Amino acid sequence: MKEECLLGIDVGTSSCKVILLDKSGRIRGSVTKEYPIFVPRAGWTEQNPEDWWKAIKDSVKELLKKTGEKDSIRAIGLTGQMHGLVALDKEGNVLRPCILWNDQRCAPQCEEIYQKVGGKEKLLSYTNNSMLPGYTAGKILWVRENEPRVYERIAKVLVPKDYIRYRLTGEYATEVSDASGTGLFDVRERKWSDSLLEILEIPKEWMPECYESSEISGTVLDSVAEELGLPSGLPVAGGGGDAVIQAVGAGVTTEDVALCIIGTSGIISVSLSKYCDNPEGKLQFFCNVMPDKWIAFGCTLNAGGTLRWFKDALGGLEEELAKNLNESVYEILTQEAKNSPPGSNGLIFLPYISGERCPYTDPYARGVFLGIGLNTRKCDIVRSVYEGVVFNLRDVLGCMSLIGVSPREIRASGGGAKSTFWRQIQADVFNKEVTTVKYSEEGAALAAAIVAGVGVGIWSKVEDATFLFPVETRTKPCPKNVETYDRIFSIYRKIYPQLKSIFNELSSFSG
Repeated sequence: MKEECLLGIDVGTSSCKVILLDKSGRIRGSVTKEYPIFVPRAGWTEQNPEDWWKAIKDSVKELLKKTGEKDSIRAIGLTGQMHGLVALDKEGNVLRPCILWNDQRCAPQCEEIYQKVGGKEKLLSYTNNSMLPGYTAGKILWVRENEPRVYERIAKVLVPKDYIRYRLTGEYATEVSDASGTGLFDVRERKWSDSLLEILEIPKEWMPECYESSEISGTVLDSVAEELGLPSGLPVAGGGGDAVIQAVGAGVTTEDVALCIIGTSGIISVSLSKYCDNPEGKLQFFCNVMPDKWIAFGCTLNAGGTLRWFKDALGGLEEELAKNLNESVYEILTQEAKNSPPGSNGLIFLPYISGERCPYTDPYARGVFLGIGLNTRKCDIVRSVYEGVVFNLRDVLGCMSLIGVSPREIRASGGGAKSTFWRQIQADVFNKEVTTVKYSEEGAALAAAIVAGVGVGIWSKVEDATFLFPVETRTKPCPKNVETYDRIFSIYRKIYPQLKSIFNELSSFSG
């Protein structure tokens, strides 16, 4: 008899990933397919939902062909990029391209929402979150103000993964974690905020039915099952937004472990067993994919992307050397950074090259190298970039003290988790043990499969599946380096407050 399997689908920003997980924790297969991002003008990002659907259909068919595991699949779990606006008409047709999470056009609408509601404190009383330009609420208002003919035809509003749910099952549904990221959800009560919807004059009937993440939201349509080669009537679980569910994919289910993701951007997140207020709205506070749990996280816009910027702007020699040696340019940069001591010989990098969101919300903030002298070498500059990213994440971790949380361990994920060198910097700057787990690269798709497994009874709760994530590496802090970094961090924290007004003045010169 074949072992029961689960299908995890991740609707990412640049590609989709489909994995097949068996209940013993083995990944039987994985397929990834890319799709385009459109930039109609500076600061705008959009995608065609039909591109997601085609990529996912092709991925599922390819995966089933590779594994031959059609009949063993018990359920599907969904995850994906959060906050995007998919507007549908009454027939379920897409009315316009999806406005993505990283689209910045809605900043004026966010200010309008604050004004309509009566300020940030009042908004926090409804949703426990500030209103960010990435959230869905501002996008809805933008369409109302700029595309009235589209707006008047809207019948349903979905986020990306839930559009795939609709195509799979015919159901208009979401779940509590992705609903939290719309900016229209009462996170305490785990339901749509009727009061906020009324104030913003957004029809409640546009909002999809909301489930807990492991609840079954529908079953695959017979026509879709036949087209893709899936079992008829296959259950589809609620799933979860990627920024939330990937904590499960790293085995982070309790308050004593914080997840640190260094990708293009950076995330620090902690799972919470009880609801608490979000002072100042500095953190994002969402419903977790585990019932009766929440998750607090801070997202920085500047993490691995700063290293990519350095490579493109200043790393021409390293790129040429990497090409000649047939090595990764990032490995070359790492080796160069190792020639500088902890603290980069007194050079500090403030990594706000894209503006910032947490710990400070400031679109005008910019990157700074502080402490360049006649003795500064290129290796110091490279190392300071690695260190500056982690200083910024330590600043974000410090925001967790606002809700009374102080994790003892850091679970590293993303590109920054692959580097032994960067993991040691994390351990030394955080002064905490840094761990990585098996399958951390599969992240959100793996977690979506697990949540689906809970939905069909393979596990009674998400926490029962943590055996799938054995710790593979442990990196302990070096006391001498901790002392150095503590002293530098105290200086680092003074830089932004001193330069905030200067950043505003410089903004008129920015390209």
